[in-house]
Amino acid sequence: VTTSSITNFTILLGCCSATIYKVGDSDGWTAKDEVYYRWTERKEFHVGDYLVFEYDHNFNNVTQVSRALESQFCDSSFPTVVYNTGHDIITLTEPGSYFFITSNYTQCSSRQKIEFLVVHDPSCPVPPPPSQVLPLEKIYKVGDSKGWRVYDSNYYYKWSKKKEFHVGDNLLFEYGQELYDVLEISGDLEFLYCNLTSPAAVHKTGCDLVRLTKPGVHYFISLKPGHCEAGLKLQVVVGPTTNFPKLLAMDGLTRWLRMLTSPHH
Repeated sequence: VTTSSITNFTILLGCCSATIYKVGDSDGWTAKDEVYYRWTERKEFHVGDYLVFEYDHNFNNVTQVSRALESQFCDSSFPTVVYNTGHDIITLTEPGSYFFITSNYTQCSSRQKIEFLVVHDPSCPVPPPPSQVLPLEKIYKVGDSKGWRVYDSNYYYKWSKKKEFHVGDNLLFEYGQELYDVLEISGDLEFLYCNLTSPAAVHKTGCDLVRLTKPGVHYFISLKPGHCEAGLKLQVVVGPTTNFPKLLAMDGLTRWLRMLTSPHH
């Protein structure tokens, strides 16, 4: 079976199982009438399952909204989270209704949106973040043991200076969801002066995995008042891909499963 032909499969987590779904199956995440209604119709989603969104990030994104009306009217003004890597892996961490749209209004109006209910089995453990289930290339936990929070004004500058980032690496932001957030911005002046007016992406889950998809300088700040000014900002310089072969997400999952089933675990 080739990687491209796999649309969803189940992994075991202790006595429970989690299913990884590729949204839209072979269609991926795009504008097609009724595709996503039919796609969700016969599925039962559980806490701990994973969604994989694949699309062209130059024209599209994945915007999670909190209400059915926002989904119905394609209103992306107040998103819960915005993903824009082109290969987003999202963990369903809580029971309840989920709504995903694209912020491209024309495509959303052409029914590029999904909504579904997630249920929870209390006997199952809390799911691990995607970084532990689908290891891609290198994953850097931002701030190491400090995580992403107001600490020392130069802490994140010093943290990034000691590391060498490459295309395909990932940043893992962990923080208190009620207190912090992560904004990706595009310019050095916005970064210098903590300008929050036009972010390239917004993350608010408390456990955000951000893939570095192109070389150059990437900037991250916090939206919360005073946080950026206090030093909660990160600048990373990303070089081209390293010379070792690229690790596909499914290959990473296979490796992880083999580790689980080996006699040493």
